[in-house]
Amino acid sequence: MRGRGMTYDTGFIRGDSSSREHFDPWRVEKELAVIRDDLNCNAVHIVGGDPDRLEIAAHVAAELGMEVWFSPYPLEQTTDQILTLFATCAERAERLRAQGAEIVFVAGVELSVMNRGFIDGDDVSARLERLLTDPEGRDERFAELGSRLNAFLGTAVAHIRERFQGPVTYAAIQFEAVDWDLFDIVTLELIRSAAVADIFRSSVRSLVAQQPKPVAITGFGTATWRGAGDMAPRSMEIIENDPDTGAPVRLSGVVERDEDGQATYLHELLEVFDSEGVDSAFVFLFALDNLPHRPDGDPRDDLDLASLGIVKVFEGRNGVAYPQMPWEPKAAFGTIAEFYRR
Repeated sequence: MRGRGMTYDTGFIRGDSSSREHFDPWRVEKELAVIRDDLNCNAVHIVGGDPDRLEIAAHVAAELGMEVWFSPYPLEQTTDQILTLFATCAERAERLRAQGAEIVFVAGVELSVMNRGFIDGDDVSARLERLLTDPEGRDERFAELGSRLNAFLGTAVAHIRERFQGPVTYAAIQFEAVDWDLFDIVTLELIRSAAVADIFRSSVRSLVAQQPKPVAITGFGTATWRGAGDMAPRSMEIIENDPDTGAPVRLSGVVERDEDGQATYLHELLEVFDSEGVDSAFVFLFALDNLPHRPDGDPRDDLDLASLGIVKVFEGRNGVAYPQMPWEPKAAFGTIAEFYRR
């Protein structure tokens, strides 16, 4: 693969809450250096909902010489709000590109299910249920979704290209049926579950063969409990959230930690992507601060078990391998570093 990538969270924003409450530029600089030097990445997918944070992290990554995928990640926003976010982010991305940075602009991720205006429903679960559950009329619902999304993307890409002169892509779910003529790179959130494991490799091979443009894969990862890889992309659904704020509170039951399972899963997918001609792949993801590791007490409080992060984040203390950082690498960290080194 040309692009050996990692996804870096600057803060997923939903309403008034963020997955990264504290954003310390010093820590950002150190973590992105680790991603380049220790994980052997030459590209980073920087995601989040705050344009200031995205620009700060993107600037650091560019200074480190990495290819930057500048990725505003709207959640529960209207189409007008999304367009405003894209416009300001495109201007910031262009400033960096004009200074010599390698920048790819990502015009959203899974917009149809993560935001309002494409599928009926007040949240992600309701939208997916509406779209997928009832077989009657499913084809018509998919067709309507594709029509709405592509009409919006046509408008969004025009706004972006007025402000940003580099390559543009969109991180899609396959059923969104995106018009890839709008974009320079075909990017899919491609995640293997047990249900598709037997056809996963052939599907990736077919996808690459059918596309005249480079193919990138984002969004792939799994949580850190035994059996999570079989459930991906639903391995985080063991989290119970606060009904008012949506913040993670505890796990719905007791599960067994399985860092080796997470590492094996990521290695297997990277091997598929590499051998089947994918241009760039971005592991999801480096860390999630709002899912801390709590090894003592009630095992349902150890939110890191549900995290797709390749490091486990601590509360009020630092790790051992990186004494200045409030986290410790999981087994997947070394697996990814070795794969990318080769």
